[in-house]
Amino acid sequence: MYHRSFGSRSGGSSGYAPRGGRRPQSYSRGAARSAGGRGGFGGQRIDVSRFINKAVIVEEQAVFVPEHQFADFEIQESLKKNISAKGYVFPTPIQDKAIPHVLRGEDVVGIANTGTGKTAAFLIPLINKVLADRSQRILIMVPTRELAQQIEEEFWGFANYMRIGAVTCVGGANINPQINMLRRNPNFVIGTPGRLKDIMERRVLDLSKFQTVVLDEADRMLDMGFIDDMKFIMGTMAPVRHTLFFSATLSREIEMLIGSFLNNPIRISVKTGDTSKNVDQDVIRTGGKNKVDILHELLTQPEFSKVLVFGRTKHGVEKLSQLLAQRGFKTESIHGNKTQSKRERALSGFKRNQIQVLVATDVAARGIDVDNVSHVINYDIPTTYEDYVHRIGRTGRAGKGGKALTFID
Repeated sequence: MYHRSFGSRSGGSSGYAPRGGRRPQSYSRGAARSAGGRGGFGGQRIDVSRFINKAVIVEEQAVFVPEHQFADFEIQESLKKNISAKGYVFPTPIQDKAIPHVLRGEDVVGIANTGTGKTAAFLIPLINKVLADRSQRILIMVPTRELAQQIEEEFWGFANYMRIGAVTCVGGANINPQINMLRRNPNFVIGTPGRLKDIMERRVLDLSKFQTVVLDEADRMLDMGFIDDMKFIMGTMAPVRHTLFFSATLSREIEMLIGSFLNNPIRISVKTGDTSKNVDQDVIRTGGKNKVDILHELLTQPEFSKVLVFGRTKHGVEKLSQLLAQRGFKTESIHGNKTQSKRERALSGFKRNQIQVLVATDVAARGIDVDNVSHVINYDIPTTYEDYVHRIGRTGRAGKGGKALTFID
């Protein structure tokens, strides 16, 4: 059986020991410094010691006391009913601080870690805006199709029985149904920059009639090279508009976007650190051993109940998924070579606990909100520390604990 011994930032030996044999050696802090890593945010190499961090015990953390309950917000009763039906009573910090400003029509910059409830922070007040004025049209721009679909799924939970329309416009799916839905003039359009631009060039989407825009995970859109598409799309909107901007990081480039797109925004930051305090982070040094065998040993342990494994390449992810399936694990993969329907089916099976292991490229590092992911395993080291942060943000969500392991050669 594997024995868990997570290291802290103070260093020390840690790792998982296989049954009846030597455990894969874990990097000590000193070794990590000398090794470095490929890539790095801002041109810097990754310090592997940043992959080791003992989770903060929840009892020692300051308890957040919200200023509001959802029932206190000045929103319509039908919306309050749907919020209550989802079991929501107290807002998260970003919801508690942002919703009042959005309701007042103020531009908002929200800086928050992933998994902190940003989606509801803008959906709830914007649905209320549409209930008050059915002519309102709202654009939500996001970096990935997975995030777009996640937002639409959450939208329908809040907008149930309200006769408010929404359409998701993303690549990898047939464009014709999206165009047909757009011709019905839905109140909400959720999409990725590339597909939105494509549809606009077909003269199906006229953004001059949209009074509100949400830029969600703007830092990721910047990282993915969407800056020109974003500027093109925003340039077609009315200069006087309501703009909401959410990001996990605040770089010089992000500040420039804020200056270009927003008007005297309210700044709200509830970010407590690069990574969630609820995530135990550690490394496993493979020592030249077969990585698949090491992963196999981990996945046989009962605590590895719902595991997201990240690889670097589409081919590598697919091959690893097939190898795990051959070894008897319930596994699926998500990567850019898969059709949209297959990706949705894989994600659905993971959400419903029908599969134990989802193997993914970084396309899945953002926008996937799956409950109770027990572990994130970086089978391949991420290219940048930013990618690392967003990968491990898939566990330890909504106040729950999680574990992240990174394989090191």
